[in-house]
Amino acid sequence: MLQPPHSSLQVAAVPAQRVPVRDRDQDAPWHTEAVCRRDEAGLFFAPSKEPTAARLSREEAAKRVCARCPVMVECREHALLQPEPYGVWGGLTAAERRVVLARRRRRDVELQKAARATNRIAKAG
Repeated sequence: MLQPPHSSLQVAAVPAQRVPVRDRDQDAPWHTEAVCRRDEAGLFFAPSKEPTAARLSREEAAKRVCARCPVMVECREHALLQPEPYGVWGGLTAAERRVVLARRRRRDVELQKAARATNRIAKAG
């Protein structure tokens, strides 16, 4: 299993630049380029009994870090495929990821229904 990219507690003073996917070293794991590797892990995961206002503020700060990350899409897909139950990954909170997953499931069901209907029409015609 992959280590969370934001497991390091080092802090970087220089913001990362966006690098197009095609220009990156394709042999290196995506998480080696994650901006959050240089930020405090506590920004991405809630402490126990965190007040709502503090949580929302922390999550927005984490999302700002994600927004400048060159591997945000890869991180998000990792979190959706695992699925990661906690923290901010790829600019999405756990609750936001649950919504995305539910939408994907509904879309898949609709696509399967449409494919079955198309097959029935093709067989009948």
